[in-house]
Amino acid sequence: MTEKLKVLVVGCGNMGTSHARAYHAMDDFEIVGLVSRGVASREKLSEELGGLPMYGSFDKALSDSKPDVVSINTYPETHAEYAIKSLKADAHVFLEKPLANTVEEAQSIVDMATKLNKKLVIGYILRVHPAWAKFTEVAQSLGKPLVMRMNLNQQSSGSEWNTHKELMKTMSPIVDCGVHYVDIMCLMTNANPIRVSAIGAKLTDEIPSDMYNYGQLQVAFDDGSVGWYEAGWGPMISETAFFIKDVMGPKGCVSIVDKFHDSSDVEGHVNTGGLKVHHAAADENGKYLKPDEILDMSDEPDHDGLCRLEQEYLLSAIKEDKDLNEHMRDAVNSLRIVLAADESFKTGKTVEL
Repeated sequence: MTEKLKVLVVGCGNMGTSHARAYHAMDDFEIVGLVSRGVASREKLSEELGGLPMYGSFDKALSDSKPDVVSINTYPETHAEYAIKSLKADAHVFLEKPLANTVEEAQSIVDMATKLNKKLVIGYILRVHPAWAKFTEVAQSLGKPLVMRMNLNQQSSGSEWNTHKELMKTMSPIVDCGVHYVDIMCLMTNANPIRVSAIGAKLTDEIPSDMYNYGQLQVAFDDGSVGWYEAGWGPMISETAFFIKDVMGPKGCVSIVDKFHDSSDVEGHVNTGGLKVHHAAADENGKYLKPDEILDMSDEPDHDGLCRLEQEYLLSAIKEDKDLNEHMRDAVNSLRIVLAADESFKTGKTVEL
């Protein structure tokens, strides 16, 4: 029997809970500890999974549990410290996005993982999503340049708004969420981003004076492609057109067909419903040669299922000694782009990459 990989789960919120459920369900992992600042969240998760060791201190948990894998699902300002300490403790690392608060911190994590020959997987959940893989594949068939339009606005209140306010102590919505979608844009174009600009607005006094809870970035690529991403958080955010995932090219367009109606529903953030594909080719009379298609994605995994796919990827990377250099490089690159957008908003100037 293969020895199980001991996992320390750090952060017991939405993402940490889903990842912990994945480890618990997989024969190759054994959870040896749950770490969180909040007592209630770790107690609730421990009870759900049959009773697990719990810690309020990351350092004590790391020292006591001696894990083979550390799963970091905390606020981004802790990512660099926790990841570096975990790697130095001889553990592989699963790290929720974004990698860190700065490009320099992100690169230091990647450099440490490379130096110590440990696996570092970043939680870009859309990369393991079957429907998003198909979305990317169809987009790549539309010719060049591509026009990519994406947003995810979230009308949040209560505990969800508190979580967003906590995130906005150090990071804007277009940075925190934008890394996912800018990463997909880079995959769709397979081109180099060359220029980023952004606008934004502060719609509440409940966040730091230099922070903004609505933002929109525009990125240009060296193949002529352009991308737009919009994100807003808070009780004032509109739920009209809050979920747009649409790509146009010379040969037509493809769109994710929305199947949910509540912007605060995390499950809905990864559900697609289906893909609508339009073909631009027409005859001499201007009549389209092919009708629009709807690609059914109703059998896609739910949020917990996608988190399990991420952990299966981590497991295969460890067991098969997969080269993750491209994976890590792409994570740093997408962070660099959204942080450039943040700089553009603050300076009012376009940033050349």
